[in-house]
Parts: sequence; structure tokens; C-alpha cells
Amino acid sequence: MVIPTLLVVAFVAGYPLAQVFYYSFFKADIAFVDQPEFVGFKNYIYLLTQDTEFRGALWNTLRFTFVSVILETALGLAIALVINSNFGGRGIVRTAILIPWAIPTVVSAQMWKWMLNDIYGVINVIGVNLHILHNKVAFLANPATILWAMVAVDVWKTTPFMALLLLAGLQLIPADIYEAADIDGGSRWQQFWTLTLPLLTPALVVALVFRTLDALRVFDVIFVMVGVNTATRSLAIYNRQNLIDFQDLGYGSTVSVAILVIIFIFVVLYMRLIGGPNREN
Repeated sequence: MVIPTLLVVAFVAGYPLAQVFYYSFFKADIAFVDQPEFVGFKNYIYLLTQDTEFRGALWNTLRFTFVSVILETALGLAIALVINSNFGGRGIVRTAILIPWAIPTVVSAQMWKWMLNDIYGVINVIGVNLHILHNKVAFLANPATILWAMVAVDVWKTTPFMALLLLAGLQLIPADIYEAADIDGGSRWQQFWTLTLPLLTPALVVALVFRTLDALRVFDVIFVMVGVNTATRSLAIYNRQNLIDFQDLGYGSTVSVAILVIIFIFVVLYMRLIGGPNREN
């Protein structure tokens, strides 16, 4: 019964992946894809030893991933704790919180691009009027702020997703354990550290895995807002640059394989993180 499904998956995912691995050993132009030149591991050697642009894109991606995932997890947990409590208008608040996540990424990226504009952007106008900013700032042109502007937009966009996953985990925790903790005199802070956080760990790890793997593949929000910029160029944008702009199918495939390996490393680390406590128990 499972064989037909496995065949479909093998065709849809396995065949394109095999093609990427195949072309990574060739020097191939998209226009002359039927005339590839076998180069062996030369593409990989160049990637690992000489390609400084790949290292820059990797560093940008890791910084973006690390900061955005930490902020989204912390804010998502705080929001989940708030909307999991009982208060008037909770349904409206839950709906409103999901709006940033529901907006298509291309639309939200273009919206923030206008808002962060140094001439007519509302962020600069409000900042100057409230004397938060001394002068208007070109957030998307200044190398010191451009990457962090991308992080801020991604946090605004994706925090609701983290909150939704963590809210689902919170709702699985039995309410009676909190009632018992109240009877024993446990404070809210003690209940959070001794009950909520340990019981929420499985949902938290799942949320971290999903978000980290998505952040490592970030493309749309950065490409829409600033295009190909060395200060923010992610691995996915660098890969697209090689495949589309340079028409280099061989080296573009090599970069694709490298991205796959990096993501696989993160998956293994997370799986060890999940499996570690289980083995100890």
C-alpha cells in the first residue's frame, strides 16, 4: 500500500535531487545543457577553498538565521502565553496576531520596503517627528542597518507562526497541574520554569526545527526588498544568481548541494538535541 506513495515521492523529489547532484560534477551552461563538460570535484574544491562570495552568503545566512530564530521564538512564546490565558476579546486578538503571517511574503516585503524608505517611508517620518531619530536613515542602503532591517521584517512576519505552534503545545498541557501548583503555593514564575517550559519542550523543538530550516533557505523577503546585495545576500539568493543571472547550471547545482548539506547538518543537530534527553531517561 505504501509503494505507490514512495514511487510518487521518488519521482517528484528524488529525480530532481539526483539531477542536481549529477550536474554539480559538470561545467554546464543552461543554454547548452546537452553539452556538459565533466570536471569531477573541481566545483566543490573551488566552493570550499576559493569562493569568498559563498562564504559571505553563508555568513549572512547564519547571522540572519541565528538572530531571527531567537527573536521569533522568544516573542512567539510570550504571545502564546498571553493568548492562551482567559481574557475578554481573546478570539479577536488571536485573529489579529495572525494577520502578518497570513499576508504573502512578497506583499509584506514590498510594504516594508516602502515603509523603510529614507525619503517618504513612514518609519523615518514617525521616528523624526518623535525625536527618536535625529535624521532620516536609509535603512536599506546603510551596510550597518540593512541586514538587521531584513531580520526585523522577518520577525514581524514569522513570529505569529511560532506563536501558533507554541500555542498548540500550551493547549496540550493539562490545566489541573496548574491548579495543584496553586494549591502548593507555587508562583507564576515557578510554574513557568518547572511546569510550562519542560512540558512545552517538544512543541518548542518542533517550532525551532521548522523555523531554522526555513530561515536557512530565506530568499523572498530579502530579494524583494534589496535584490542582490552583498551585505544581505543569502545562500538561496547566491544560488539563484549563479543559476539564473550567470546561467551556470554546474556551479549553481554545486551551491544547491552545499545548501542541502548545511540544512542536513542542522537537522542532525536538532535530532541529537531531541534524542539526547530521551536516551538519558
